[in-house]
Amino acid sequence: MSDVPDTGALTAFCDEVFADECPIIVERMAGGGSCEVFAVDRGEEHMVLRRAPQRANTSRAHDVLREFRILDAIADEPVRIPRPIAACDDPKVFGSPFFLMERIDGAPIRSSVPAAWAAAPGTHGAAVVDLLDALVELHAVDWERCGLGDLAHDPGYLGRQIDRWLSQLASYDGRELPDAASVADWLRDRVPVEQPQALCHGDYKLDNALFSLDLPPRLLAVVDWEMASIGDPLVDLCWMLVFHPNDDGLMPLGTASDPRLDPASVPSVAEIIDRYAERSGRDVSAIDWYQVFSRWKMAIVLEGSFAKFQKGLSNNPYHEYFGAQADRLLVSATGLIAAEEH
Repeated sequence: MSDVPDTGALTAFCDEVFADECPIIVERMAGGGSCEVFAVDRGEEHMVLRRAPQRANTSRAHDVLREFRILDAIADEPVRIPRPIAACDDPKVFGSPFFLMERIDGAPIRSSVPAAWAAAPGTHGAAVVDLLDALVELHAVDWERCGLGDLAHDPGYLGRQIDRWLSQLASYDGRELPDAASVADWLRDRVPVEQPQALCHGDYKLDNALFSLDLPPRLLAVVDWEMASIGDPLVDLCWMLVFHPNDDGLMPLGTASDPRLDPASVPSVAEIIDRYAERSGRDVSAIDWYQVFSRWKMAIVLEGSFAKFQKGLSNNPYHEYFGAQADRLLVSATGLIAAEEH
């Protein structure tokens, strides 16, 4: 159990939750976004512990208790999530606030696909279809009935997002990105009528979901809910589309040597949008605005990590390449604008 805090207090916490006594085994896991995750085995119970990092700031990205509250509120809804078990706000128990949830025997799609999928590339499109269908399920949740009404945004959310992210970009004190300003002007001049609000994941993509390890590809659970909110669902949809695994994808999922998701079997962006519109009943006539917005916002997010790398404030080797990815996203956004205007 190297690199794992003392588990005595956590054992006592679990004993209280389950109303019995049983030893636990705790191991650190990879992933988890900005939070830390641990596998917790307790008899027949196999759980994941998700905790705020030791040096967490007060931002929403590290608010695991808020994340637990959202998962707990929708635990009985027809959505694919790891079922929440218990939360703890006492940092003395395991170093910082945390919550426990069920452990799902699945894998995210990052640089490669599960070994069983590699021999059946024609089935890979099912994973993306299931990702889209799970998003429709999520956006159909009656969030007011679930008690999440206080998370809803005031009118004018999309317009405020433009100013917020421009301010965020300026705060990096990094490269000049003229395209970011021109795209922002275009977005501001064409803010669409906002959709009826929905429960949104906030970072919806293939590697924030757990898929079956066997065939056929199936989405088992959507994870990493730290950015979830009540907002415009088309932002969620177009964020997912930024990661569409076509041959010239904006955010490549792997290298040629990886057993990667086969783009030939994946529905096109247009087909995914049509399926979303049909299944959700939502108006997607302004989808081009959301596509530009998502690329623009993603570019600014990545530029923040690249700026840290340039200043020697990040040891993450991937951050060196985020500047080029940000540039690529802005080029794509301006290309969509040019196509829209002709």
